[in-house]
Amino acid sequence: MSELSKPEEDFHDPGEAQCPVNVQLLGAEAEVPASASASSLTVSSVATGEFLAPEALKEMKANLIKFLLLKYLAKELTSQAEILKKVLRDNQEHFPVVFSQASHCLELVCGVEVKEVDPREHIYIMVPNLGLTCDVMLSSGQSMPKAGLLVLILSLIMQNGDRAPEEKVWGALSRLGVCVGSVHCVFGEPRTLLTHVWVQEGYLEYRQVPYSYPARYEFLWGPRAYAETSKREVMAFLLRIKERASRAFPPLSAEAAREEDEAA
Repeated sequence: MSELSKPEEDFHDPGEAQCPVNVQLLGAEAEVPASASASSLTVSSVATGEFLAPEALKEMKANLIKFLLLKYLAKELTSQAEILKKVLRDNQEHFPVVFSQASHCLELVCGVEVKEVDPREHIYIMVPNLGLTCDVMLSSGQSMPKAGLLVLILSLIMQNGDRAPEEKVWGALSRLGVCVGSVHCVFGEPRTLLTHVWVQEGYLEYRQVPYSYPARYEFLWGPRAYAETSKREVMAFLLRIKERASRAFPPLSAEAAREEDEAA
């Protein structure tokens, strides 16, 4: 049953989503502009022209991302009316900016696209991007979407002649806060995820570089990645993300630009 048909309840943050989501997940290594970070922006509400402080925007966006993730995990629809009532509440005038940036981050980090299925009533559904089904089950029985990270790895492999040295992969992930040996709140321990889980599921191949001594290892696309998506689709996804970033994250306001100039 859709959440839209249930009694309205207050929104509560999911425990597993308490960790901050890294909105630069597909940063420079995937040729997505690093300016997508909202923490350094002061934006203007489309509807009111009022400035929205960076910290306020960051908090609203994080709450909406958590809310949309819960809906995705529960396979439920949501609506603009529900988001306004449960998430934004006293900040409803900022819906266009917050919704646009939250949707962009959700697609970028988790590989989950927010689609409007009823333009008249503004009803939305969350669906996995590129057809990838690489969700990993958590101990709670829920699954956190990880397709965004997989797309990053697949794109890195493409950019390195269809075989990416593991040191390049670990280096790219560490710059994004996903470090080998450390358990990330969304992705878990990256070495286990990449070299065991996704290898066993067929998304990646992890093998020794021929004739290397000392032994070096590299990542390649696995058969399941070829079956569920394609290089053309991955590149189209990255280009779409880049285009959406320019729309979702407006340029610095005149006031913010002046402050940056003064600070410099």
